[in-house]
Amino acid sequence: MENNHLHPRPYVPEGGEVVEFGPFRLHVTGRLLQRHGVAVKLGSRSLDLLIALVERAGEVLSGRELIARAWAGLVVDEANLRVNISNLRKCLGEGKDGSRYVVNLPGRGYSFVAPVTRMRSESPPRKTEAARFADPSSANQPLISASGHSLPERPIRLIGRDVSVRALVQMLTEHRFVSIVGPGGMGKTTVAISVAHTMLNSFNGAVYYVDLASVTDASLVPATIASVLGLKMQGQDPKPSILAFLGIRRALLVLDNCEHLIDETAAIAEWLYKSAPQTHLLTTSRELLRVEGEHVHILPPLDVPPVTDGMTAAYAMAFPAVQLFMNRVAASGAHETLTDATALLAVDICRKMDGIALAIELAAGRVRSHGLRGTAELINSRFNLLWHGRRTSPPRHQTLQAMLDWSYNLLSESERQVLYRLSIFVAPFHLAAAQWIAADSVLTEDEVAAAIASLIDKSLLSPSISNGSGHLRLLDSTRTYASAKLAESGELNAVSRKLAEYLIAQLSRRDENEWQTTDRDVMGSYNMLPALVWAFSETGEGERVCNLRTALAWAFSEAGEGELGVRLAALAAPHLLELSLLEECHRWCQAALLQLGPHGGSATHLILLEALAISALLTRSNGDEVRNSIERALRLARTLNDHERELGLLAGLHIFMIEIGHSRGAVEVSQRSIKLARRVDSPTGIVMSEWMLGCAYHLAGDQAGALRHIEEGFKQAAVHGVTKVDMYGYGHRVRALIALARALWLSGAADRAAQVAHQAVEEAEQNKQPVNVFVAELLYASTVFLWRGDIEESEALVSRLIQIVNRYSFSPNVASAIALSGEVALLQGESRTAANRLREALGILHGEGRLLLTTMLNRSMSEALLECGDILEAEERISAALKRAEAGHESFDRPELLRTRAQIGIVSGRMDTRAAETMLRQSSELANSQGALSLELRSAMALGSLLVSEERTEEAHAILAEVYGRFTEGFETRDLRIARQLIEAWRIAAWEERVSD
Repeated sequence: MENNHLHPRPYVPEGGEVVEFGPFRLHVTGRLLQRHGVAVKLGSRSLDLLIALVERAGEVLSGRELIARAWAGLVVDEANLRVNISNLRKCLGEGKDGSRYVVNLPGRGYSFVAPVTRMRSESPPRKTEAARFADPSSANQPLISASGHSLPERPIRLIGRDVSVRALVQMLTEHRFVSIVGPGGMGKTTVAISVAHTMLNSFNGAVYYVDLASVTDASLVPATIASVLGLKMQGQDPKPSILAFLGIRRALLVLDNCEHLIDETAAIAEWLYKSAPQTHLLTTSRELLRVEGEHVHILPPLDVPPVTDGMTAAYAMAFPAVQLFMNRVAASGAHETLTDATALLAVDICRKMDGIALAIELAAGRVRSHGLRGTAELINSRFNLLWHGRRTSPPRHQTLQAMLDWSYNLLSESERQVLYRLSIFVAPFHLAAAQWIAADSVLTEDEVAAAIASLIDKSLLSPSISNGSGHLRLLDSTRTYASAKLAESGELNAVSRKLAEYLIAQLSRRDENEWQTTDRDVMGSYNMLPALVWAFSETGEGERVCNLRTALAWAFSEAGEGELGVRLAALAAPHLLELSLLEECHRWCQAALLQLGPHGGSATHLILLEALAISALLTRSNGDEVRNSIERALRLARTLNDHERELGLLAGLHIFMIEIGHSRGAVEVSQRSIKLARRVDSPTGIVMSEWMLGCAYHLAGDQAGALRHIEEGFKQAAVHGVTKVDMYGYGHRVRALIALARALWLSGAADRAAQVAHQAVEEAEQNKQPVNVFVAELLYASTVFLWRGDIEESEALVSRLIQIVNRYSFSPNVASAIALSGEVALLQGESRTAANRLREALGILHGEGRLLLTTMLNRSMSEALLECGDILEAEERISAALKRAEAGHESFDRPELLRTRAQIGIVSGRMDTRAAETMLRQSSELANSQGALSLELRSAMALGSLLVSEERTEEAHAILAEVYGRFTEGFETRDLRIARQLIEAWRIAAWEERVSD
């Protein structure tokens, strides 16, 4: 027997909130901390800090918040806070036996991470409501206090449900009868209990909670309610006793988990609503009760951040789904904190869990063993419905499998069939698509529609409206479950075939409509994005093709039907290109062509060859594979007299020629294109060909010809009303604008060049086609602003393009993005950084055969090396670049190569001044012959500097002043400012020389 005089029982305050964690019990109101029933000595400040942290367990409290709580009204240094936190940890035995209570999050604050249990301590015991009802003499006594209710404990922390709780309190107050409806695991019970606790005082404690989950016999529902009310029934039917009890008092009755007893629960809820006018009813169910008086609150998923570039931990943690996920991660003992680097992983996990609280908690439980990154990979590769949650959860919530079994077992046979057949849809789908897939010789389309309506009511299908069009979708966890049922049914192949046939039918129909309703000219077939949007829903480019990918993967599998795959790939290829899903397009076209064999010569073969060529052009090195693909398709197009595809393929060949640095070849291809367009009388083809020719002339070094043909293209477009010339998402208008901007800068119109470049970027962004944005901002527009010396503009564009390259299938162009970031660094004076980035990019570009940028980049690399003092390497690089340029074809940048070669030769001492002067004069004359006034200015500045060093200042001044005098705009750009300063300095120096003579 315990000696009480040796171990006196500590004083325990009566009433108030009690919080338990580990071996501790904290009496908040009484300000007492006990460990195994023994009081713990704790300073007043430390106790204040503990109470503050426990009240918001799982949250991060900043040092400022904690100081305001423990030292209210005082100015205190954070050192005091650290001392008291340290003392608190010591008193709690932090670290002993692995215990963790208070953690410090550097730069953010402190958090109480141990699991806590909250309760209320009431003394003395009070008479319950049922006891007062049994004693008629107490009928006029006050209703029971909050301690007399039948509710489970209030959730310690309710994340992301404040809006729903407030809405439900208002609905219950106004309407008396409210049902919380939503899928399993959404948190309906938790929200219902929180609402009931919130309304305890409103009902003076007369709140009764009835959990029907364990009731399997519907006839026992009234008896279960009576039992919770504490009634002793006098007979077989408890309803009279229930009505007698509830009829005389204002009360709230919570009926939780009604879906498996839906008919009986609905009947008794409607009866109580009509018969007990002071009784308020709150029910939870996976489907509506559909009775008189019921008002429904659909419990939404927890909000998940939208997937955006530049996701940060702070932004992610502003959303309840991520808050819950990280809260449960911390509670599991995992040593993972959310950082900017891992924020997107957490967001992706929560999104895959569809914002369902239970699913998020189960996923969080994996983090301790797999880490955040490992958990994300695990979910993407083999999401497991059998992951276990908390041991104390109801059996139906122990796993997602159990949760879904609960719902599935309540379905009729036809509802089960429709559910598992619809699991073939990975992305949202229309009702018509669902009927096509799920109906068969036994199950009619009308019956499928009825089953779908029931599945929506049961929260197993989610409806939504987008752009005025209705869609349906299965939550990921439900689809995973239903997919397993589909596999078990033996219907997987039949349902997959139906999906392929459905997509073929829809794409064929939309193509026919486009042909009939669109004013098609030779390029008309390239603007069919609405078909893909219509067929694959409105959920973003990634999800639009999920259903298509599923059908194609099946069709080209061993169990599939290759013929269906070929038809589907040919119909989908133009749309995949429109959406810049280039790798997808290349993969499926290859599979389809392999199925057709090498000797095919049909229109389908041509479509596949054309799409393969275009996708390869934009995603692969410019080797023989790309050129051979284009040439094969061109030969077949000519054989089939398919002029529109021949024009499109000539445009592709033109791009290829430019990429490999064969500008004269690009001119020849453009001339073939314009000849064909005129022969077949295609206004759009003529406009496109004029722009192609202008672009080719620009790169070949004929800026006057470039301006003439580009402007002629815009003139023809205005005459014929051609507003858009897109080839599979590749906008020729945007490309023409950029070529125009570059030609304008070279010809000396620097301000107009900037205006046109801005216009091109804006139009590309408005069209939202990644290829257009890529071409506008990366390959061309950024160079205009680099040439002008606009550092901020160039840096912003290159940064944006790096994101685009990483997001889409533009992997070969990563090197271009790196290279242009090197150009920006060179402009900023960061020579070593520039040299490193340019070296990396050039190594990749040479290997891929992409010579469009290599000449320009080698020149920039030489300049960067010169600035770094690596003179010999700089000279080797510029000499090799100039040699290749002179051995090849005409190009616009030869004047720049000559200028840089001469300047480096002077610094290295390996070129005498006479040879350098000759080369600089050659550079200036070449720029003049090309109509490149801006390059002529650069050459004149370099030549002038050389002449000044030989005391020929007056000659230098005359040369530069004459070139500068031909400019009419752009006077605030970098080159013209420098030229103006040199002219003034050389003018003064020349005058001083004359005076001294």
